[in-house]
Amino acid sequence: MTAATRLTLSGRSTDRLERLAPALGDRVVGTLSADVVAPDAPDRLVRAAYESLGRLDGAVYAAGVVAFGDLVDLDDDVLDQLVLVILMAPIRIARAAARILSAGGFVANLSAVVAEQPAKGMAAYSATKAGLTAFDKAAAAEFRRRQIRVIDIRPTHTETGLANRPIAGRSPRLPRDAHRWMSRTASSPRLRAMRRIYRLPAFKTHQPDRGTGRNPCRAS
Repeated sequence: MTAATRLTLSGRSTDRLERLAPALGDRVVGTLSADVVAPDAPDRLVRAAYESLGRLDGAVYAAGVVAFGDLVDLDDDVLDQLVLVILMAPIRIARAAARILSAGGFVANLSAVVAEQPAKGMAAYSATKAGLTAFDKAAAAEFRRRQIRVIDIRPTHTETGLANRPIAGRSPRLPRDAHRWMSRTASSPRLRAMRRIYRLPAFKTHQPDRGTGRNPCRAS
């Protein structure tokens, strides 16, 4: 994010938006309180961001919920919430953004490593993340003719606090040596180099380089 970057932030909590905006300084030109699971919310948010900025170069979706436990113990309300927040909302955001973004724009969605490595006790959550990654891959092919990139961000476990606020179940305890393993992995030369370039823990963009056909932005 450069000094010239201008942001419109959105979230359910007006109070949290008001606390976050000052921390980002002059980059923030507006905040929009909304619940993205409402069918009309994504269109309203994208349109409002475009109008407040006068242009739109990209849309980043990082909202999320998580649920733990055996699938047989998850009720329909929990399943609906997982699908609506993790899958349906970013699809709607991407659709709305693609109608406005100019050539060179991007859509970035926060998926997770469980999209590729589904976890026991997180079957439904893993499935929604896998669905989001599949959508990103297909959308990238569709948006290519518009010259819009689709970035699928798949970090490993990150301390965002989300695991402490599950909508069902309890977060499993990590193995005793898990933090040591993650520390070694996070400090690998390859990931350090990727972070310097992209300032992301890990991501994969599904749009190949036009000249070589290779994907120059692949990390895991």
